[in-house]
Order: sequence, then C-alpha cells, then structure tokens
Amino acid sequence: MPSGLIALALGGFGIGLTEFLIAGLLPQVASGFGVSEAAAGRLISGYAVSVAIGAIALTAATARLPRKKVLVGLVGLFVIGNLLSAVAPNYPVMLLGRIVAALCHGSFFGIGSLVAGSLVPPERKSRAVAIMFAGLTVANVLGVPFGALVGERWGWRAAFWAVTVIGVLALAGIVALVPGWAGRPRPATPTGRSEPIPPSGLRAQLRAFRSWQVWLTLVATALSYGGMFGAFSYIAYTFTEVGGFASTDVAWLLMVYGVGLVVGNLVGGRAADHDRDRALVLVLLGLAVTLALFGLLARSPTASVILVFLMGLFGFAGVPGLITRVTDFAHGAALAASANVSASNVGNALGAWLGGLAITAGLGYTSPLYVGAGIVLTSVVVMAVAAHRARSPRAADADQPRNRERPSQSERSRTPGRVKK
Repeated sequence: MPSGLIALALGGFGIGLTEFLIAGLLPQVASGFGVSEAAAGRLISGYAVSVAIGAIALTAATARLPRKKVLVGLVGLFVIGNLLSAVAPNYPVMLLGRIVAALCHGSFFGIGSLVAGSLVPPERKSRAVAIMFAGLTVANVLGVPFGALVGERWGWRAAFWAVTVIGVLALAGIVALVPGWAGRPRPATPTGRSEPIPPSGLRAQLRAFRSWQVWLTLVATALSYGGMFGAFSYIAYTFTEVGGFASTDVAWLLMVYGVGLVVGNLVGGRAADHDRDRALVLVLLGLAVTLALFGLLARSPTASVILVFLMGLFGFAGVPGLITRVTDFAHGAALAASANVSASNVGNALGAWLGGLAITAGLGYTSPLYVGAGIVLTSVVVMAVAAHRARSPRAADADQPRNRERPSQSERSRTPGRVKK
C-alpha cells in the first residue's frame, strides 16, 4: 500500500470528523453563543450546502493546477475553517468557519480519489479509493461520540482544536508522502493496461459530461445515496418508536451501522476491482432488499441490529466502484469526480425530504425504509442499463466523450512535420 494513501485517508478522517462531530455539540454551541437550536442547526445545513457548491466551484477553478498542489490547498482551507470555528468569538464567525471548512470537502474526495487511483496499478484502483474513504467511514463511526466526549470534558472548542491538529497532520502527510506526479496517468503495466491522459482545461473537463455513462453513473449515485440516507435520517425514530429500543441505545446502534460502513467500503472496493458493474448491481440490489426487510422486521430487536449493520455494509460498498466508474468514463476529469460527490449530497437531500413526506402522510416510522428501498431499486435499474450499454460495442463507442483539446500554437510548433523523401 503506497504511503500516500495513508495521508489521504487521514485527510478523509479529519474532514469526516468535522462533518459529523457537530451533531453531538449543538446544545453546547447554541448555549455558548446564545442562539436557538434552529440557528445552531444551520451549522449542519450550511455545511451540506457548501459541500455541494464547493465540489464543483473549486474543482473548476483549479482545473489546470497539479493535483497534489490542489490537495495541499484544499487541506489548508480545511485547517483555516476549523481554526476559525475553534476561536470564533460569535455565531457568524462560527458559521463562516463551517462554510470555509465545507468548501474543500467535495473537491478533496473528488480529486483525492483520482490521486489515490493513480498511486496503484489500474486493476487496484477501486481498492485504493476504498482505503482513502476508510478515513471517512471511521469518522462516521467516531464523529458524534468523539464530539460529545471531548465537548463534555473540555468544551466544544476543544473538539475543533483537535480536528485542526488532525488537519495539520494530514497536510504534512500529503506534502511528504504523496508524490508530485500523483493524479497523472500511470504508464502501461506488463499486461498492457494504461490510462488516457486526463483533460486539464475546464472546457475539456466539461466535455466529459457528453458521455451517457457519466450521467447514468451520477444518477445511480444520487439514487443510491438518497435511498440509504432517506432511511437513515429517521432511523432513530424507527429504533425507539417501532423496535422498542430505549433512546440511550441509539448511540451504539449507530456505531453498528458505522462498522457496517467501514466493512462495506473495503469489501466493495475489492469487489469492484474484479467485476465493477456486476458488483455495483448486486450491491445496490442488496441494499434495496435490506431496506425492505428492515421495514418488515423493524419490531424485532435482533433483526434490527443485523439489518442496520447490513444497511451500512451495502450502503457504502458501492461507493468506490461508483467513483472509479464515473472517473474512468470521464477519462480522469476531476470535475466529474467532484460532481459525483455533489450527486451524493443531492441524493441525501432528496431522500430525507421524501422520507419526511412519508412520515407526515401518516405512514409510520418504517415508511422511510420502504421509500428508501424504492429509490434504491430505481438505482438498480439505472445501473443495469449503464452496464448493458457498456457491454454493447455500438453504445459503448457512443458513450465515450471526445476529450482531446486542440493543441496550442506552441505545441503545434513543436510537432515535427512530415519528412520529405
């Protein structure tokens, strides 16, 4: 395992922590700044909106820069944002710090996935992406408990100081361990596999979105995340109101879900390297079945524990494959990788909204699970169509974007002409 992947995973861990830990600190933050719970909640919603915006905007703005330098800048932005949160004298500065930290989120995971894939041979790309995302999945398990524990003992500011230190360590690791050429295509392997040169200009990267395969993968990503997050958003009510669990049990049940995320991420990365499209269809189908069974068996405590673990496992097992799929069909365009992160956030919002509508309609606290199963089942259909088109020679040729930019005048002047005999 290239040491640069450890630095990327540490960066993912820090970014994941700052996203999740705030949930366990909201009461303290609201009390400290003298604001309402609703205002404190905007520290979460404002972060999510900034992730979706930053993923596209920052990736587009840095399209021609070396990817290692971009990662260093993004993590530097992350450190500044968390430092602002740690020292914020008032609520507006705190919100600003959250927004600044969130701007780097989508671009880091989008560009970082390309860098991670470039550090290994093409046939191990999905596993490399899974290792980078392992930091995010571990943060999902530890984020809320970490924030609550540190906040209770040393105050909420200490939690943001800790994340700032983690960001500095990740920054140093990326500078020291990620090679300068990372993000460029690797040379051909002994088996003959190599990768095309990724488009560098913004216009060339936008051409990647001419591919139907890119759009189908983005839609599958949004739907799979939407189905899982639509169910997960109200899972605490499912546990307490349907399953009969005490409110104090929700914390460890969410940790079971988080462990499923970690396992699913690593298993899914390995499976995607063997047969990516088949693995994605099976994983998404497994998630749809799990959510439907969860709705049927939510009254059983034992079944709930097993199914929430499987929900995490299948929910994240498709992530490495979806990311490498969209970047492969986009020929390594960083904008497509970041668009995948934005698509997941759009799906999260859609799923939570639809799940809330089901509860408001009086369908009960298991209804988000059925809604989620239906959304994910739609993603299975989309992914099956994408896989079928990829196997069809005519459709596969039509799905390939033409990313080559016209050479500049200086490049044409260096191109040797024909030699007259």
